[in-house]
Amino acid sequence: MIEANDLSAVELARQKKLPFVVGPAINCYNLATLKVLLNQGMRRWVMPVELSGDWLGRLLQEAKEAGIRDQFETEVFSYGHMPLAYSARCFTARAENRPKDDCRYCCINHPNGLMMKSREAEKVFRLNGIQTMSGYCYNLINEVGAMEKLGVDVMRLSPESTDTLQQLEAFREQLTNPVYTPLTKDLECNGYWHQIAGMSMQST
Repeated sequence: MIEANDLSAVELARQKKLPFVVGPAINCYNLATLKVLLNQGMRRWVMPVELSGDWLGRLLQEAKEAGIRDQFETEVFSYGHMPLAYSARCFTARAENRPKDDCRYCCINHPNGLMMKSREAEKVFRLNGIQTMSGYCYNLINEVGAMEKLGVDVMRLSPESTDTLQQLEAFREQLTNPVYTPLTKDLECNGYWHQIAGMSMQST
């Protein structure tokens, strides 16, 4: 199964009759769009990162009432620097004054991307190749129980250069032995899930 993060990829998968995952870059916000994508061959839907837990609960309830909830899996981006935008140009190569077609893989020098701060020193973005990511690390470890109750099937953990396996174990532990995990305010965020600014943090 492939992941489609563009509607042209959805169309190619439909033509080839390949089942696919609708990735977080596709703006799928409502029941009507879910139905269209199901008809195209969608098997799993990844909620766009900017949407909230409340919104997810309402949409999945609508899908259940429409009789389609059992036709697709639901996945939530739960840990890592959120993918926000993409460019045809490589930010990393540009920062090092290299042409994109002769970049010498300079991104390897920045395993967690290039940090971009605001004038107020807030971590606004991380630039990673062609990808713009959130400056703060999104962490929904304290929402694992809530996601289970909503019927989320898959939690996505985006790898970091260090500690990824430890984070994976911590999330897995929450499934059987849930405990509150304090988040680090100047490094992490969970705002979108709580319907507040994405770079903010709300204690639960």
